[in-house]
Amino acid sequence: MEKAILAGGCFWCTEAVFQRVKGVEQVRSGFCGGFIKNPPYREVMQGRTGHAEAIEIIYDNDVVSFKELLQVFMATHDPTTLNRQQYDVGTQYRSAILYVNEEQEKIAKELVKELDASSTFDDPIVTEIAPATEFYLAEEGHNDYYNNNRDQRYCQVIIDPKIRKLMDGFKELAV
Repeated sequence: MEKAILAGGCFWCTEAVFQRVKGVEQVRSGFCGGFIKNPPYREVMQGRTGHAEAIEIIYDNDVVSFKELLQVFMATHDPTTLNRQQYDVGTQYRSAILYVNEEQEKIAKELVKELDASSTFDDPIVTEIAPATEFYLAEEGHNDYYNNNRDQRYCQVIIDPKIRKLMDGFKELAV
């Protein structure tokens, strides 16, 4: 099993998407990239800790590659907006690939270069590519949020379209 850490704005959104990718064994919501230990959600969401809302993905590289995970990631959030995803604004909602080894760093940089060169997006990609720091789990109510709260308006308006992008654009990877 391999590990990937991605920050794409709200971790409820990214968690819900990657729970539906073949080869992904576990997705946990949390925080990464900040300057205090064990940050509480209320402090992170106010932008006081330097952390990004992130997910830790444990996946089977024989089923889904790191590059494929990144392709899904780039297609299901906006990697061209600095410190913003839809209504969420602040560094805690930044787009980031927090690599755990040099191979992941290389793959991430190559993919961003490839996507920028292909004009896949109207604007340049601003996704941070940085070494992973310690990953801190979010409080229990944040894990499996979408699956436990599908009837909430936020899930229907914000998360459902991201899942549809996965199902439509990555049929071979979708569970």
